[in-house]
Amino acid sequence: MRRTSNRLADGREIIYFDDSVEAPERTAADRRDLPERDPRPEMRRDPLTGEWTVLAAHRQARTYKPATSDCPLCPSRPGSESEIPESGYDVVVFENRFPSLFGPPGELSGVPAESARAAGRCEVVCYTDKHDGALKDVDLTRMDTVLLALADRTAELGALPGVKQVYCFENRGEAIGTTLPHPHGQIYAFPFIAPRTQRMLEMAAAADTHPMGTLLAAEHADGARVVHRGEHCSVIVPVAARWPVEVLVVPHRQVGTIGELTEDERTEFGAFYLDLLDRLDRYHGQELPYVAAWHQAPVDTDPKLSWLHLQVFSIQRTPDKLKYLAGTESGAGVWISDVTPESIAERLRSL
Repeated sequence: MRRTSNRLADGREIIYFDDSVEAPERTAADRRDLPERDPRPEMRRDPLTGEWTVLAAHRQARTYKPATSDCPLCPSRPGSESEIPESGYDVVVFENRFPSLFGPPGELSGVPAESARAAGRCEVVCYTDKHDGALKDVDLTRMDTVLLALADRTAELGALPGVKQVYCFENRGEAIGTTLPHPHGQIYAFPFIAPRTQRMLEMAAAADTHPMGTLLAAEHADGARVVHRGEHCSVIVPVAARWPVEVLVVPHRQVGTIGELTEDERTEFGAFYLDLLDRLDRYHGQELPYVAAWHQAPVDTDPKLSWLHLQVFSIQRTPDKLKYLAGTESGAGVWISDVTPESIAERLRSL
């Protein structure tokens, strides 16, 4: 893999990750006349729950479902300049033009809610220059480049002042809320630890052995919720799955981040990920909307408390029905599922 860093017209960083060192040099300049960046996102802490809300009103102006000819994630071509100046690319990462998090940390202030600048960084990760492609369609070499790019960004963003957690994810499908169909993911460098991650840290701290290790042993012994088991990784349905389709890809060895995987572990993980995405698109016989969420160790926390895993879930409960988060889920935080984890695993194994 080859890594090349450059700058866009407004100063944002863009990084090319090429499958091979033999790829063309990435020297194209961004010749657009872009306005100076001045996003001012804010975060406020709920005094009742202690959780942070990010306020990013400037994102109302972000690109929304453009025509294919105006896609900002496709390579630039004469007469149509995009966010990527090159005429082609393998994997590319760049700073989001409409970030939810931006800049260095600021002081807390305010009553009744604590508030501060929503510091951090938001990046976009394009998996391919093919507009009508999908992550599931890339080969193993490209998937490895994607994983190496995520590992690179996790390490670099985690070193920024004020960053507490690096969260990599993909929203796929219009039903999920995706406004740009070009296959891509995102990376958020949070100035706080996300609530789900904080809860997992607390559960691990209270246990004699890490809950994920205990879970893997139990799932391997039972087998009912195991979709696939390899030498280095397993694909399992969570025993208390919340979503109509929900799956975890978990390394057998405890590591905190993607970058800690060995080459063999990373290769198998990537292969299992691609296989899972292919099965998901056959689950209901149509392209499945999903969220893919990477759960990695937060910055400067006890490494014994984190266990890297990928969570992939969908709101599609039948071919023509979606799961909506209504009164119990949205209001009380109590989840009610219409399907059993065992039936999800059985369906995935059959595909």
